[in-house]
Amino acid sequence: MNPYGVPGLSVQEVAQKRDNEEDFILLDVREPMELHYANLGENVHLAPMSELAQQGPEALPEEVLNDKDTEIVVMCHHGNRSAQVTAWLRQQGWTNVFNMDGGIDAYAALVDPGIGRY
Repeated sequence: MNPYGVPGLSVQEVAQKRDNEEDFILLDVREPMELHYANLGENVHLAPMSELAQQGPEALPEEVLNDKDTEIVVMCHHGNRSAQVTAWLRQQGWTNVFNMDGGIDAYAALVDPGIGRY
């Protein structure tokens, strides 16, 4: 469990979901400039936390807005911002949302060092 008490997945579990091509949305809440340092490539939807704070649900990608039951894994740099967004999405009525515990930094350290760390 993370500090916000939201359900989380380990980076290894997320990597396995990606390898198995499971149907879920990977939502990156980092700022666009952070993508230059480390990113997980295609099939990641960007919704910066700063835009979510200003615009609310309107800042979410269509794929997220269209289905409140779809599985969503929220990620950021270390897992703190994503835990906050996971909690917020659950408060907004999304039911199948998980935090990627440890963020992209843990993913790079434990799964794929080639994606970069910062």
